[in-house]
Amino acid sequence: MYPEAIVNPMKAELTSVGFAELTTPEEVDQMIKTEGTVLMVVNSVCGCAAGACRPGVTRSLDNGRKPFKLTTVFAGFDVEAVNQARKHFAPYPPSSPAIALFKNGELVHFVERHNIEGQNANAISEHLKAVYDEFC
Repeated sequence: MYPEAIVNPMKAELTSVGFAELTTPEEVDQMIKTEGTVLMVVNSVCGCAAGACRPGVTRSLDNGRKPFKLTTVFAGFDVEAVNQARKHFAPYPPSSPAIALFKNGELVHFVERHNIEGQNANAISEHLKAVYDEFC
């Protein structure tokens, strides 16, 4: 498990722009059951999370349409919450960082780590904006 002092600033990059931090399996299940759209970001300490995922997700919110709820779980820290979230990501294998969009409790879009690595924040943002336009 990563030290809290390292993880908290990375969590704050998302929570400071309106993401709800989910730390228990119950919170994950409750949020996914929400009517409407729920974006869930599996946050991580890796470089692609810092350089592309978090800034890309943040920029994606500058869009006419966006998810109703914004949520995040942190891999390697909120282990039980992440494990529960991953149960809802099937058939996708565990991946962090990752970005999931749910609509009325169903997974409608998923961005795996290999789709984030090598991308820049603008590419992630533009991809997510197109996804929001389709599903939100």
